Amino acid sequence: MRFLTNPSTDPWYNMSFDEYCLEQYPSNDVFFYLWRNRPSVIVGANQNVYTEVNLGYLEANDIRLARRVTGGGAVYHDLQNLNYTLIGREVSPEPIVQALRALGVPAELTGRNDIFVDGRKVSGYARRLWRDRQIIHGTLMYDVDLDTLAHALDVPGSKLAVKGIASVRSRVANLKDYLPQFSSLDALQAALQEMLAAGDAALPFEDARRAEVQRLSDAKFSTWEWIYGQSRAADLVRRARFACGTIEAHISLDRGVLTALRFAGDFQGALPAADLAARLTGLRYDRETLREALDRHSGLDPESPSVAAYFDGLTTPELLDLLF
Repeated sequence: MRFLTNPSTDPWYNMSFDEYCLEQYPSNDVFFYLWRNRPSVIVGANQNVYTEVNLGYLEANDIRLARRVTGGGAVYHDLQNLNYTLIGREVSPEPIVQALRALGVPAELTGRNDIFVDGRKVSGYARRLWRDRQIIHGTLMYDVDLDTLAHALDVPGSKLAVKGIASVRSRVANLKDYLPQFSSLDALQAALQEMLAAGDAALPFEDARRAEVQRLSDAKFSTWEWIYGQSRAADLVRRARFACGTIEAHISLDRGVLTALRFAGDFQGALPAADLAARLTGLRYDRETLREALDRHSGLDPESPSVAAYFDGLTTPELLDLLF
C-alpha cells in the first residue's frame, strides 16, 4: 500500500491534513500515513467540548484542544500514541489489526469502532465518507500517560467522573506491554510502516500542498468557531461555596454561546444576580470574553456595578472559576 509522510505533531495541522487528503489529494488507490500529536484532546465532529473535556485541566497543563472531521468520542493523544489514517474508496482498519497480530499482539476488532487486546482497548477509530472516498483514522496507544488521559477527559457528571481513574485503567491498555521486542515507539512505527507499505513507494506531497494544509489549519481547524462553536446545545450546572454563600450557576449553551444563565443559592448580594446574568447572556462561553465583560463592571458607573455588588465580596476571578 502506498503512503504519505506527515512529520507534524500539531493537532490542528494534522486534522487539516486529514481533511485535505480525503477531499483533495489525487489518488485512486488506497493509501495510508502514520502520524503523532503533541499532548492534545481531539473531540468528534458532533461533540460538545464543554461536556466532554476538562477544559481547565487542558489549559493548566498546556494540552491543545482540536476537533476532527469524523464522529465518535473524545480521545487523548500524546507523543507516545501513534495515529494511523487510511483513505480510499473502500477502507478498513483490518490492515492495522493484521499488522499487530503479525507482531504477536492478539488484537481484535469490536463492533464499536475499537481494537481490543485481552479485553482492553488499545485503539479507537472513526470513519467519514466524502463522495466516493472514505477516511478511517485511529489511535494506537503505545505508552500513553493514562493519568493525564483520565484527567483530561474527566468532567463533572461524566462517565469518567463516576467510575474514576482506576476504572479507566482497567478498560484501556498500552501496546508497550505486548511488544517487548521494541525499545521505543519510533521502532514500532518503523516496523508498522514497513509492513503496511509492503514494498510500495511513498506518494509525493509537495511544498505547495503542505502550504494549502497550513492555510486550511489557520482558517478552520485552529479557530474558535470550529473547535468551540460547533458544540451543540448543552445545559451545565456549576456550584461552589464562597464567603457570600453557596452559588449555583445554571448555564445553557449552544454553539459556544451562553444562551441562558441563572444564579441560585443562599448567597448574599446587594443587587439581583439576574441582572448580571442578563448582561452575560448572548456572549461566547469563553473565559477571556466573559472576563472582559465583567471587567467593564468596574463599580465606577452605577449602570455597571462590580461583581461584588451581586455577590458580597466576590471577585471577578472567583466568579470565572465558578462558571468554568
